[in-house]
Amino acid sequence: MSSFSGNVSRVANTRIFARVSQNGTQFLVYQMEYSAANDVALILPLPTPPDTAPDQVHFVRLSNYENFFSDMENGFPYTRNAPVAGSHAQHVMTHLVGSFESFFVPTPHELDKLDERFRVPSELVKRLPEYNDFGFAVFKLRAGENTVQPLAIEFPTRNPQLVFFPTTQIRDGKVPEEAPFDYDLFCQARAGWLRSYDVASSFMNIAETHGVVDPGERISRMTVQGLHPNSDILVGLRA
Repeated sequence: MSSFSGNVSRVANTRIFARVSQNGTQFLVYQMEYSAANDVALILPLPTPPDTAPDQVHFVRLSNYENFFSDMENGFPYTRNAPVAGSHAQHVMTHLVGSFESFFVPTPHELDKLDERFRVPSELVKRLPEYNDFGFAVFKLRAGENTVQPLAIEFPTRNPQLVFFPTTQIRDGKVPEEAPFDYDLFCQARAGWLRSYDVASSFMNIAETHGVVDPGERISRMTVQGLHPNSDILVGLRA
């Protein structure tokens, strides 16, 4: 689920990176462009084990690595500038938002305790029963036409054999059966997707990823666009 607490007139160029660590945690990095008349919150579900404590979820600051995804795309030089069917023809100028407030909410019920401007009602989340015992990462974002800096989290995952991408959408207070997808997904797993030409250290500034990216592994990439069933994307780890 990628949900905004208020009205957002435009969301585009969403890029998500995910990796499961050997310690049973998952890293998730999320970046997008958006337009909003007022301050809003981006709310992402996390498949954390029940009763996960807030201090078990870590927000990783990538403020010094705003080129995280553009560098990652350099691992796929033959597709980096290629047009994709269904992509946006109009480009809207945005500026990078480098400061935001982020925190972890351990249950859907706790969402109702947030400031009204920065919450999605738990009654709406209940329409997605798979989230009944999920936790949620909340990022407060500024109004305007913006590109957020890469938002990075490390959290304990209930199933270390699955890589989780939050792609279910809540729109205008509804959970549609189908939704327009516009995602570039990246992971360090043998997912059967397009793979980078070399390991991540060949084209990324590994020191600035603060452990989010494994330097010795290649990266897999999949672009998902168009109308699709409104659900999260899960990738099973392969040997």
